[in-house]
Amino acid sequence: MLGLELVVVIGVTTLLTKVIARKTGIAQPLLLVGIGVLLGLVPLFRGIELAPEVVLFLFLPAILYWESLTTSLREIRSNLRSIALMSTALVVLTAAAVAVLAHAMGLPWGPAWVLGAAVAPTDATAVVSFTHSLPRRNVTILRAESLVNDGTALVLWSLAVGFTIGDADVSLGGVTVTFLIAYLGAAAIGALVAWLAILARRRLRDAITQNIAMLLTPFVAYLLAELIHASGVLAVVVAGLIISQAGPRIGVAEGRRQSDAFWTFSTFLLNASLFVLVGIELPRSTTDPGTRDIGMGLLAIVAVTLMVVAVRFVFQFGSVFLIRLLDRRPEQRARRMSSRWRVVSSLSGFRGAVSLAAALAVPAALDNGHPFPNRDFIVFVTTGVIIVTLVVQGLILPKVVRWAKLPGDEAVGHERRLAETSATRAALDELPELARRLGVDEEVSERIQNEFEEHLELLEAEDESEGGEEAVERSRQDTELRLALLHCKREEVVRLRDEGDIDDIVLRDVQRRLDVEEVRLTGREPGE
Repeated sequence: MLGLELVVVIGVTTLLTKVIARKTGIAQPLLLVGIGVLLGLVPLFRGIELAPEVVLFLFLPAILYWESLTTSLREIRSNLRSIALMSTALVVLTAAAVAVLAHAMGLPWGPAWVLGAAVAPTDATAVVSFTHSLPRRNVTILRAESLVNDGTALVLWSLAVGFTIGDADVSLGGVTVTFLIAYLGAAAIGALVAWLAILARRRLRDAITQNIAMLLTPFVAYLLAELIHASGVLAVVVAGLIISQAGPRIGVAEGRRQSDAFWTFSTFLLNASLFVLVGIELPRSTTDPGTRDIGMGLLAIVAVTLMVVAVRFVFQFGSVFLIRLLDRRPEQRARRMSSRWRVVSSLSGFRGAVSLAAALAVPAALDNGHPFPNRDFIVFVTTGVIIVTLVVQGLILPKVVRWAKLPGDEAVGHERRLAETSATRAALDELPELARRLGVDEEVSERIQNEFEEHLELLEAEDESEGGEEAVERSRQDTELRLALLHCKREEVVRLRDEGDIDDIVLRDVQRRLDVEEVRLTGREPGE
């Protein structure tokens, strides 16, 4: 019954924190973690431990796949160097700095590197939750970093664990081969799975089967990559990015609507569950037999947190001077980011469930049967660093963002209007020929043409600084009237159902059509 009770508690917590966050403006992840910590103090939940396999093989592929599908590949290409450096070099430097610190505090080198690798990657879930209000370019850099750096950190983690156990080749050649397999193998697997998924979706004709293929994609990519000892994380990200480019050309409209609603809702629940489970883990970790010296553990949490933040600050400001010294091309100057943005980025290094999964996945014993050195200490410190970065940086970041006064992202609105305007003009140009080919009545063709011309007039008015108020006001009135009429339609079909004139199946069918029309008029999608 504990599993069912946990599901109910997580569901209620997610619902309450969503309402509280909307009313108070406090980031929902902070509320989820805080309530999770309180739940961890309840005796019923003290024995709950977040299984690393659940995070790595269930939560992570789904979350990273959806984040990859909804990330701008164009922005990734434009900022590829920054993203590559932050997701590889920064991870290695952070792990090394934490390893040196942990070794100075008494840990052997093997466990010290395990701790460093565990806390090195930023968390995609937390980054998206706390930075969604930033301009598109900034959000893309942070999201892409968090999507890729998990793979780097997990490779480091496996090397550190293998070194401690005694079955890993940590020579320069061995490490190089391991990273090449991890990256190149993952890229090949991701591309292969994406190609198969695209082929399957082209051959499948209905929404359900297409979305089953889409649901399988991240898990197949992760599984195949792990089988060849490549990075499952990177394989999922590569597959997602490739499919994001092919997706608009394949599939059916109802399948895409169904898929967007499913992934938006399911990944929101997965993210919320992870935050609650991370909070529950903290009280339990303080009672582990290896963390009797709580004072030393708390000191280590503070020291490691300060170290990961300091390394990120140094890297953000140090790398820019090195790049400017080596690359003086004009296009490089155009890509430069402000110092204030670098402060924001430095404080956006949240740690999360991947770090906790890495710590919990440390084996309990060595090959000779002896306990893994300092395993409980690693779990305790990692959990503490996650909580501190989420809470402290999560509270500070909104104030820093306001201080930074980053320029507004007007390009998104402009590009959206460009796309809609060009699409409407293209449709108008083709309308006479299409109407003739399809044998459409002239009255129907003229009515549709008038609707498209009114829509085009509104789009062009939105780009004008003045003179378009009348068209915009007419559009607002049109939308309000249509929404009111939809409400009348709903009331009438519900009345017919209540009086027994129509069946519930008919009601749902009509209501679904009315809902599609309302979404079109309001522009609101699930999750907004």
